[in-house]
Amino acid sequence: MKFLIVSVLVACVCADVSHIVGKKDESQATILKQELDVGKLGEYQWSYETENGIAAREQGALKDVPGAEVPAQVAQGEARWTAPDGQVVAFQYTADENGYNAQGPFIPTPHPIPAEILRSIEYIRAHPPKEN
Repeated sequence: MKFLIVSVLVACVCADVSHIVGKKDESQATILKQELDVGKLGEYQWSYETENGIAAREQGALKDVPGAEVPAQVAQGEARWTAPDGQVVAFQYTADENGYNAQGPFIPTPHPIPAEILRSIEYIRAHPPKEN
């Protein structure tokens, strides 16, 4: 499942968005670099870069997880492209038995929990409901 999520993310990064951008037709951008290396034990790495600034790389392997019946697929990588407003969007990610974790300035983050809610949670923790 996690590998599917990573694959979908990579597909989104690679998607042709020239119809949204409204600038020059970038669907014919030349691939400057493309590499793929797959090992016999589930390890791999790939990367690509295009003339219009789209680039991504990833490496992964199988990892034995205590208590799991099968090894987990783990991966880490990064991607970048130029947004329609001209900003370079870049992020890094990891995917492992604990889920997918992306980091970067363009990744949304949750709002902080309001102080009132934190106090309520602490009150409930200190005064648990009584069972009848």
